Amino acid sequence: MREQAVAKNEALFREVNERVKEISEDASGGRIDFLCECGDEECTASISLTRAEYERLRSDPLLFGLKPGHAIPDVEDVVAEDDRFQIARKHEDEARVARATDPRA
Repeated sequence: MREQAVAKNEALFREVNERVKEISEDASGGRIDFLCECGDEECTASISLTRAEYERLRSDPLLFGLKPGHAIPDVEDVVAEDDRFQIARKHEDEARVARATDPRA
């Protein structure tokens, strides 16, 4: 299923971003460049988030950070956005994969 493959790709990018956060020095409110967590396995875009923004994103295993315009309506809905990034919430069918692959669970 295409939707399951997209969800797995997004979970992989989320795992990489957890490592990015771990190795990034505390920027004292500054921004850190994270990978776009969209489902496109060839995407190499980055999104710039503060630590607080990243932690808010990780507070819910169904939320993913995306470059604006990278949401895939078949699997997610954009629930927040600004000029730097979008936050997308997985649909119920993809929620199982998102929860099962949550690196903070």
